[in-house]
Amino acid sequence: MKKFVIILVIMLLGAAGIYLALRGKAKPADTASQTTVAKIEQGSIRQMVKATGRVVSNLDVDIKCKASGEVIELPFDVSDTVKKGELLVELDPVDQQRVLTKAEVSLSSSQAQLEIARKNLDIAQRTLTTDKQKAESDLQSVQVQAKDTLAKADRVRQLLEKKLSSQEEYDTAQTAAIQVDSALKNAQTKIEELKTQELAIELDRQNVILAQAQVDMDKVDLDVAKDRIRDIKVMAPMDGVVTARTVQTGQIISSGVSNVGGGTTILTLSDLSHIYVYASVDESYIGKVQVGQTANITADAFKEKEFEGKVVRIASRGANVSNVVTFEVKLEVLGEDRNLLKPEMTANIEIITAQKDNVLCAPVGAILRQKGKNIVNVPGADGSVETRPVEIGISDEIEKTEIISGLNEGDKVVVYKGDSQSRWNAGQQARPPAGGMMLGQPPRRSRL
Repeated sequence: MKKFVIILVIMLLGAAGIYLALRGKAKPADTASQTTVAKIEQGSIRQMVKATGRVVSNLDVDIKCKASGEVIELPFDVSDTVKKGELLVELDPVDQQRVLTKAEVSLSSSQAQLEIARKNLDIAQRTLTTDKQKAESDLQSVQVQAKDTLAKADRVRQLLEKKLSSQEEYDTAQTAAIQVDSALKNAQTKIEELKTQELAIELDRQNVILAQAQVDMDKVDLDVAKDRIRDIKVMAPMDGVVTARTVQTGQIISSGVSNVGGGTTILTLSDLSHIYVYASVDESYIGKVQVGQTANITADAFKEKEFEGKVVRIASRGANVSNVVTFEVKLEVLGEDRNLLKPEMTANIEIITAQKDNVLCAPVGAILRQKGKNIVNVPGADGSVETRPVEIGISDEIEKTEIISGLNEGDKVVVYKGDSQSRWNAGQQARPPAGGMMLGQPPRRSRL
């Protein structure tokens, strides 16, 4: 029994040894298939930041009408070119014409009322002047008469005391004095009544002011009515292209001025003299982007065409969506064919952040990181591998990396392809490898 157990253990150990031996032989072959050897050559490198964005126009203007009513004229449709000052929309003028007529009638009525008030004031002033002159004349006449009558009554009294006049003459003189005194008081009363008449004239003067104010208000209403007549026609505020039209002829629209909801948008007029792209750039790369940098822009509608662009603005504040922070970058599309791009198209952008010509280039997959330094593996003639530190410059992160020092033109380096084929060798886009490599187990390579 013990012999059987010993034999069984020996067989198991032998099988394990054979498996490990076979596995050891297969691993280098599999690992070797993930590497190639490339030569250091001179070339050009473009360092780019890639992003996607949407095409926008230079300016979009929503056209609304200040008046309300039925659309009777709508000469332009989507994609039509419009010149500044051309008619965009016209409403039925019937309602606004009625408002204008009513305003004109109201103004005529208030002007007539003003004229009546002015005439009444003029008549009252003239009457006051005449009454004042007559009252003053009557007062002066009564005062003279009263003075003479009182003097005569006094003389009759003196004569009566001396028995030179009769009682009848004295009574007659006293009666005349009383009558003239009463006439004097009446004349004075009329003078006082003129003050009341002056107050009435002041009221007439205020009526003139009120009538004038009503005329001014009706003039304003008439001006507004005339403006509303003009508002039923909307002219193009600029040259542009109709990019949207939301109403049809015969439709009733609401005013963009008096309606609390902002009124009806009739159409959208876009200025396509300049075309822009709003791109969202990840915060990891926004530090490389600067105003004035050039860019290559493509769109799915024109797969074989590349448009030239330029960075004109970088947002000062990022947008956080699902914990991903991006910054909006505005690029202007340049070139005569820029109008091929239409607003709201999706665009692919490559912002050229750096470019160098005639520099030493190594494949991206050849650069490794070890203890915070950049290294490459240089194969020897005898099959050995030499680890050599290098100083690198810019990189396109897909194909090439600039070698500043550590290698010479013509040197060979080991390129680690990982799970995808390198553009350096196959001419197709590939991402750099992400895992560890063969040949002495070099450290994990970080992205450059």
